[in-house]
Amino acid sequence: MAHFLDQAKIHIASGAGGGGAVSFRREKYIEFGGPDGGDGGKGGDVIFEAVPALNTLIDFRYTQHFKAPRGKGGAGRNQTGAGGKDLVIKVPVGTQILADDDDRSLIADLTKEGQRITLLRGGDGGRGNASYKSSTNRAPRQHQPGWPGEEMAVWLRLKLLADVGLVGLPNAGKSTFLNAVTNAKAKVGAYAFTTIHPKLGMVEHKRRSFVMADIPGLIEGAADGAGIGDRFLGHVERCKVLLHLIDGDLDDAVEAYRTVRGELEEYGHGLTEKREIIVLSRADIVPDEILQDSADKIEAETGQRPMIASAASKEGLDAVLDKLIEILPEKQTADPESEHEEKPWSPV
Repeated sequence: MAHFLDQAKIHIASGAGGGGAVSFRREKYIEFGGPDGGDGGKGGDVIFEAVPALNTLIDFRYTQHFKAPRGKGGAGRNQTGAGGKDLVIKVPVGTQILADDDDRSLIADLTKEGQRITLLRGGDGGRGNASYKSSTNRAPRQHQPGWPGEEMAVWLRLKLLADVGLVGLPNAGKSTFLNAVTNAKAKVGAYAFTTIHPKLGMVEHKRRSFVMADIPGLIEGAADGAGIGDRFLGHVERCKVLLHLIDGDLDDAVEAYRTVRGELEEYGHGLTEKREIIVLSRADIVPDEILQDSADKIEAETGQRPMIASAASKEGLDAVLDKLIEILPEKQTADPESEHEEKPWSPV
């Protein structure tokens, strides 16, 4: 089972260029040989590529140094040295590349499958002596060494690409909810912080599909590092909708709501501006009068009537998923009927 890692620092270097050659023609029956030293080859670039098969940066915990090969040197008979092979570093879709400075300034954000960025360019090859030949310099011995490559340290930060983010206090039932509506197998337990890193699952409902992420529970002071802190809230930044689960068995559901919303506001980055659906969970074990009382208080606090559901008994889950697909934009797919329509002939 792969461990989850959502940030890593790595060191990268592009390849140096190969040196130019100093060579002169030595051929039978040719009385006057001339310079024929070829140029050196270009060093390899460092390229980052977003691939769908990865969902963690764990590989970068064990390998932190990456260097592209250098270009080959030039040779006689005007032979240019072979270029160094480009180094392609594969990262999960949703990876950000950040500079190793105080501000961690953003260099690139790889949000699409197959997206590539050349971060470091390999050094150019040096000139061979053949390129220095002129009418006044018929036997040059000048040549250039290859140009050096570039190197730098960067931070990789993964922000999962999910449509819906599950937020709430620890033990609000988020993992159980995720397991009930998706193909995920999130850990469930009767203690706080069962989930210690985000989990993803694919929801299939009424011929619609979307990705849901279970974010580790927040407690008061998370923005200041309490509990697991707000480290994983970065994964909520890309979510279109927040599904806020509140344990229906709590004495003060409103206070639970305020705690989580306070931490979202403290974190910033527009999280409190996202569309939110509030759900009172564990409806199967809480008397209806208590649930309705909590719902009334939350509605008075937020202006939104919370939905009521139970992941264990499946009660209310369809209604919650109906609400989500009503809010989420439908992904563009090809119309099966249109694929069979006759189209006018075109040479292209």
